[in-house]
This record gives sequence, structure tokens and C-alpha cells, in this order.
Amino acid sequence: MQNLSTNVTQGYYSRNTKIWEIIEDDPEDIMSASLQTLYDHVPVFHSTPGSIFTYTIKRDGGGSALRQITLQIPDTQASNWSLHASSIWQSSLHIADHIEYLQLDRFSDRKILRVLELGAGAGLPSIMIARTTPNAVVVASDYPDENLICTLSDNVRRNNASERCRTVPYAWGSDISPLLTPAQQNSEGSALFDIIVAADTLWNPETHVQFINTLCMCLDRSPDARVHLVAGLHTGRYTLQSFMNAVVMHKLQVERVIESEVIDGIQRPWDVTRAESEDERERRKWVVWMVLKWA
Repeated sequence: MQNLSTNVTQGYYSRNTKIWEIIEDDPEDIMSASLQTLYDHVPVFHSTPGSIFTYTIKRDGGGSALRQITLQIPDTQASNWSLHASSIWQSSLHIADHIEYLQLDRFSDRKILRVLELGAGAGLPSIMIARTTPNAVVVASDYPDENLICTLSDNVRRNNASERCRTVPYAWGSDISPLLTPAQQNSEGSALFDIIVAADTLWNPETHVQFINTLCMCLDRSPDARVHLVAGLHTGRYTLQSFMNAVVMHKLQVERVIESEVIDGIQRPWDVTRAESEDERERRKWVVWMVLKWA
């Protein structure tokens, strides 16, 4: 592993216009890239705690600007290892690769577009939105782990996003006032978050109720407000289906659900019955993009 890391300095995934790069020699990433090449083994996460990960967007057209986001990977306290926040997950990359799916331009006529990311981890989607959407004011939140929040805050500063993105420690289901600005707190629910984003926050069914409660407390009551959840199939399709079933009990509804293949970009409708025939290798190839709104 160490011999490989001295010879290979860059891993990347390319889909015509967008690439991500791992600049630091990380043996785990090198092994993941090798497994994908040799055995069609798609990694569900990238990089390791404390390493540096650089995400690069290269848009079509000559002379277009090249945007990069450089992230340090969080290393949580030992007691919070079960958060699995010490990686860049494929779902987070998928949001960044397809930021247009958030349809943020629908709010271009607003002076302020309020965006919340739950379970932000290293902060890739939050920083991406703050850097590319002129009217966005973003809150990047994650569990109140000192190491995690410190790294998240450093990443926001490192990428010059502090002016429009702030970090907040927040445990799902608790009082949401730390997430809100004074103006939002005084609005009596009429100016909460227009867009809520989360990557890989649905794998643990024991947290679904707290998570849904947070969505309901934070999502603005506007008919345009949306929740965008992107999740891998780490704990199976039935876990995601149980979340969708629970959502309707809380006055939310699933507007659409799409499965996307992370390498080739193939899309297909959600189908929970695929669980009966797919194995782990097949599950790794897909992420699910779910959009929620008020019923």
C-alpha cells in the first residue's frame, strides 16, 4: 500500500465536464480506485480522516473559469465514530456534480435564498452552493462534535465562503433556534429555509423520526420550499422505503424519487423490489435522489 502511494499521486472520476481530484496520496483512495478499475467495485466514500480532498468543476466552453473546493476530512471524537462523518461520501459528490438538480435558479428573483445542509460533514454541498449561488445564505450543520465542527468551519474559511455560509453544531430533533438568524427567529415560521439538503443521512432507521422532525421544523411553509435528500443503498432499499413511509405521517410528501448510477449517469425510477435481486456490488453503483415538499 505504501509503495503504491509513492507512485500514484492523483485519482479522478470524469464525466465530460466535471472531475474530482484527490491531491494527497491516500492509500485507501488508491486502493478504492484500483478496485473500481479491476473489479467494477464502486467506492461509496473517498479519503480518510485528516487528509485533503480537492473537488474541481470544469465547465464546458473555452476559457470558462475553473472552480475548486479544497476540504480537510473531519476526524470525529472517538465517542462519535458511529456518525461516519470522516469521509467524503459518494452522495455528497453527486450533489456537487449535479447542483443544478436543486433548481436554485427558481429563487433567483429573491434577495435571499435560505439554504440548510444537515449532516454536512466536510461541507462540500454547502460550500459549493455558497460559492456558486449569488443570493444564497447557507447554514452548514452537523452533530455537536468539537472536532467535526472545527474542521467544517475551517473548510468554509479555507474556501472563502464565510461571507455566505456559517457552521452550526446541531443534533437532529433538538431546538432549531441555533440554526436561525435573528430575523428568522422573529418571523413566526414564515421565513425558514427554502431549500434543505442532506447527503447520506438516511442509513440509520433509528434516527428517521428525529431527522423528519427537524425537516418539519426547518422547512419554510412556502409551496416552493423543497428538501433534497441523496442517499446510497448502504443499509438496503427497505431502510429508504421505511423513511418515505414515515414522511407521509408528518404532513410531508415525496414529490419524486430517482435512482442514478454514479459512474454512467443512467437514471431510473425508484423501485424497492430491486432489493430482492441486487447484491452489494450492484447497490454500490447507485444513489437515490429524493425530493420532499409539504403535502
